[in-house]
Amino acid sequence: MRQFAEQGFRGAHVEDIAQAVGVAKGTVFLDFQSKEGLFMAAYQRAVRMLPAWLDAPEGIVAEGFWATLDWWLERTEEFAMSDPVPNRIAQIGRYDTGLGLRQPIDRFMRSEDPYGTLEFVEFGVQRGEVRDDIDPEMVASMLDWLAEKFQDALVSEELDPGLIHRRPERRGMRIKEFVEILRDGITRRPEA
Repeated sequence: MRQFAEQGFRGAHVEDIAQAVGVAKGTVFLDFQSKEGLFMAAYQRAVRMLPAWLDAPEGIVAEGFWATLDWWLERTEEFAMSDPVPNRIAQIGRYDTGLGLRQPIDRFMRSEDPYGTLEFVEFGVQRGEVRDDIDPEMVASMLDWLAEKFQDALVSEELDPGLIHRRPERRGMRIKEFVEILRDGITRRPEA
C-alpha cells in the first residue's frame, strides 16, 4: 500500500514492491496475476481500513444524519492526514487508474459499501431527515460521489477546481454551502 500511496498506480513498479516485502517479482504475479490485481487488493484493504459514516462519535450520530455529515466534512483534512496511506490509496483508485481498474473498483464499492453509505442514508430516511420518495441506493450513490469529490478537493490542491484552495479563508463557508446544496436535494419535505 505504501508503494502505491507514494508512487501512484502508474508510478509504482511491481519489482520495487516485491523487493520491499522480500519476495520475488514472480511471487507477486503468482498471487495477484497482474499489477492491477495487486493494486485492487491494496485498494480493497485500504478502503476497509477507513471508517464508515456511522463510525462518527455516538453523540454526533445521535444528533442525526446532517450532524454526522457535517462532522465528517469538517474533519476531512485532519482525518486524511491522520492515516494518509489508506486515504491516498482510495484517492489513487479514483484518479490514477484506467477504465480497466475503475470497473472492478466500482463493482467492489457497490457490492461491499465499505463506508456504509446505504446504511447511513437509510438511517437518515428512518429519522425523517432524508427523502423517502427516492430510492435509497440512488441517494447513497449520489452521496458517495459528491462527498468523494468534495473531500478530494479539500485534501488535494491539484484536484480542487477553486472550491477550497483558491480562497482558503472561505473553507468553512464552502463546507456549509456544500451541505446546504446537498440538503436541498435530499431532505425530506414536509407533507402538504
